[in-house]
Amino acid sequence: MILTVTLNPAVDKTCQIARLLPGEVNRLEKTFSVAGGKGINVTKILRQFHLPAAAMGFLGGYTGRMIEDAVMELGAECHFTRIQGETRTNVNLLGADGYVTELLEPGPEISKEELANFKKEFEYCLEQSSLVVLSGSVPKGVPADIYGELAARCRAEGRRVILDTSGELLREGVKEKPYMIKPNKRELEFLAGCRLPDQEAVEEEAKRLAEQGVCKVVVSMGSRGILYVDREQTIFEPAKDVKVLNTVGCGDSVVASMAMSEQAGEEPSMALKKAAALSAANAVTRESGKIPMDVYLELL
Repeated sequence: MILTVTLNPAVDKTCQIARLLPGEVNRLEKTFSVAGGKGINVTKILRQFHLPAAAMGFLGGYTGRMIEDAVMELGAECHFTRIQGETRTNVNLLGADGYVTELLEPGPEISKEELANFKKEFEYCLEQSSLVVLSGSVPKGVPADIYGELAARCRAEGRRVILDTSGELLREGVKEKPYMIKPNKRELEFLAGCRLPDQEAVEEEAKRLAEQGVCKVVVSMGSRGILYVDREQTIFEPAKDVKVLNTVGCGDSVVASMAMSEQAGEEPSMALKKAAALSAANAVTRESGKIPMDVYLELL
């Protein structure tokens, strides 16, 4: 089973708008809401490919119940920790010009007792899992080294872990040498502490991380493509040419695809081709994490 951890899930409200005009009245053309958060998106994709998956994290209030119901409908196991606060709602504004504006709530505050309950549930789920995906931001009350702590537990139990986060969460997580990380270029620059002006610089930073103990570094580079680096090889897969409707969830698609390839024991070159195709297929739909299989197979 693949275990996904989403400590700060959200209800994603997607709104179509002709053009976003700051400081003026903006009338939305269409809206719809789905269960979201990086790890939730990964779970949605895994279940579309009929892989056994379990999801955990913090959920509270009406929005929390909506997310849990959606995950259960997917056929995934639910091991969420109930909290007093309300799970956040994020708003994605999709302009007709192709620009996506994201309005992200910070999330609820987690108590020490709620955090302890989550860690206890994590230990139980870890026993049932062969691979763990740690994704996204964390709510207030959760320390910046939480992913590092969870990654260390995974390594101690012989479980592979994929880490996809940013900022101090990523910096602290990398210290525990997770099996795979999936930064984008900006997140990689944060780790490097400087700008990475070209692909050569990006490759060098990824190689540095691999030499320091991260087994696999996968860098999502948007419309350019995906870079894979380990201690033995560097592979670059160009992005697929598609009409983009929504880029939200493309990075999560890469994570889900790499997780599935790890479970199948596929070579990195094939894994990267699948990740590029899946990410592009995600981009042609309005709903993140909902893959049109015909488009995916054609791109692949």
